[in-house]
Amino acid sequence: MTVKLAKTAGFCFGVNRAVNIAYEVAQSGKHGCTLGPIIHNKEMVKELAEKGVVAVDSVEEAKSYSPVIIRSHGVTKDVYEKLREYSLEYIDATCPFVSKIQKIVSEKSAEGKLILAAGDKDHPEVQGFLSCSVSDFYTFKNESELEEIINKIPIEKYNGACVVAQTTFDKEIWKKCLKILKKVYTNTEIFDTICNATSKRQAEALILSKDSDCMIIIGDRKSSNTNKLYNICRRNCGHTVLIETADDLDMDEIKGFSRIGVTAGASTPDRIIKEVLDTMNENITSSANENENFEAMLEESLKSLNTNERVMGTVASITPNEVYVEVDGRKQTGFIPLDELSATPISSADEVVKIGDRVELLIMKTNDVEGTIMLSKRRVDSQKGFEELEKAFEEKTVLTGVVTEVVNGGVIVVANDIRVFVPASQATLERDADLTQLKGQEVQFRLIEFSQRGRRRKIIGSIKSVLRDEFSKQRAAFWESCEVGKVYTGTVRTLTSYGAFVDLGGVSGMIHISELSWLRIKHPSEVVNVGDTVEVYIKDINPETKKISLGYKKTEDNPWLILEQQYPVGTIVKAKVVGLTAFGAFANIIPGIDGLIHISQISNKRIEKPSDELKVGDEIEAKIIAIDFEKKRVSLSIRALLPEPEIAPAKAEEDEVVAVAEPDAAPVVELEDEIPAEEPVAEEAAEAPAEETTVEETPVEETEAADAE
Repeated sequence: MTVKLAKTAGFCFGVNRAVNIAYEVAQSGKHGCTLGPIIHNKEMVKELAEKGVVAVDSVEEAKSYSPVIIRSHGVTKDVYEKLREYSLEYIDATCPFVSKIQKIVSEKSAEGKLILAAGDKDHPEVQGFLSCSVSDFYTFKNESELEEIINKIPIEKYNGACVVAQTTFDKEIWKKCLKILKKVYTNTEIFDTICNATSKRQAEALILSKDSDCMIIIGDRKSSNTNKLYNICRRNCGHTVLIETADDLDMDEIKGFSRIGVTAGASTPDRIIKEVLDTMNENITSSANENENFEAMLEESLKSLNTNERVMGTVASITPNEVYVEVDGRKQTGFIPLDELSATPISSADEVVKIGDRVELLIMKTNDVEGTIMLSKRRVDSQKGFEELEKAFEEKTVLTGVVTEVVNGGVIVVANDIRVFVPASQATLERDADLTQLKGQEVQFRLIEFSQRGRRRKIIGSIKSVLRDEFSKQRAAFWESCEVGKVYTGTVRTLTSYGAFVDLGGVSGMIHISELSWLRIKHPSEVVNVGDTVEVYIKDINPETKKISLGYKKTEDNPWLILEQQYPVGTIVKAKVVGLTAFGAFANIIPGIDGLIHISQISNKRIEKPSDELKVGDEIEAKIIAIDFEKKRVSLSIRALLPEPEIAPAKAEEDEVVAVAEPDAAPVVELEDEIPAEEPVAEEAAEAPAEETTVEETPVEETEAADAE
């Protein structure tokens, strides 16, 4: 009897990534859960539950766990919305190939395309990526279902069609469906989203089944890719059996076959595959030579144990998902999955390594049949980093790291490729601070707790501890050098109704609301906001109370200084009427300064009230006729810019002869009696000096009103 194991048997990249995430959560000591089974393998689900990561069926049930792990198949959009609604911490372990389909469906449906999906409509992966569609969508499992859709759906009402496939869809059926689509739909975008690992697995199963008397498929019966492997093999091999574990293997059933092929679904752990092969080895009762050959075959076929051996290698090539390495002293091809390169999230491998780099790596798994070694740089860095952190904890050394995540109750800082939890109370100096502002920032911290029990590590840090030390140093340095008039650059920390508090570097000072602007403001937020960087100067220091008064508005911006320099008495200005009173009108000359136009200076004729000539909002031209800088008063005149009205002669009585003076003669005296009594008053006012028309010359009650304004 010969047994041949398929090279591609066992975990695919996406499943391996999801399981490793679950293992890390279990090792961290957190009480996590997976939303649905992490993969379609009940043995793996059971193993994770024993380690403390259980599977739950709904977001509501996940409320008591943290974090929530989204399985490799992905979830629907509404699940993400519920997770955010309940403010649950979650880790997205969706397979990158599934995420790619979600993105395609989202973008193409937004273009108005009909979405056609090859796959099982009840499968969580399909449900997940179809939930991203904003257009109509249909699923099909084979050619006949596709033709049924084509016959009943008028493609003309859509902006073409977009076709995708479940990552584990049967490659042969997919090819047949594409032939139909290309004949019927000319305006169709086709995305071959069947996972490469799935394609290789199915192709190898096809070849292996044709060359075997018996095929053994290992995997969960609910697994889509396992069932597809079973169907492919059954078409070519008359005796094909599907088992989930070694306990399901019936040795009496396979003893009569000379060539046995073995493959496994993408959700089948290596240990289960090895258990099946070991069981076969134990029960085969052939000759010693056959046993020896069988044992040698097993040893060569499956070496999937983590050796924890460190090796050196040279980076040979870089792909989007893997880095290939030439390992010293090894013939096999070494590869590092993207998620095993660094503990810090990265988008591409060249952020960490480049071709030609020498790197120290940890062997995670070897497969001599396939000729590959799975390696990890992240874990070597983690082991080294852990030793360095332990030393830093003992010596109370200040460490530097990057905040990579904001989680429930605090933040995660990565230092020396180790994840350190910093509680919210230790993340900032202020209570209830917005921790999201720390994400992506480089911070300094100390370790305040460090322990390891078996494989569980507990590492807690404090950013606040370092900030307090810096705060004390800055405060001491400030009080040694501060003096009235000295200029500082600070950050606005808080606002109140009466002013703004500014952090000057370890010390806070207050800018009173009256010092924020030369204009009248109702609240400091009209000038500054929390977080603004401002330049201030010290106005006053109280050494006993440690209170500092700050100035913000600049002398050169003083509107009265601007008025003195640019608007002397006699200047004609454009102003805007901003208020009316019984004795005159107030008009804004420049921001911060209003001038009074006395009722007698509004018009060149007598008026009863200012509103007879003006209204609030009017744009007017006026002349500055007086400025009192001490009392902060400006007098304006519109009348000064108007011509004085001509005095009309009295109407001569009928048949009365009126004497007409010669051009150079004095005015005719007789006309004086005909001039209205009011006119001399107007002339007197016009001839009077400008000072006499200012506010000081107005009645007492009018002056009080002007002062109030």
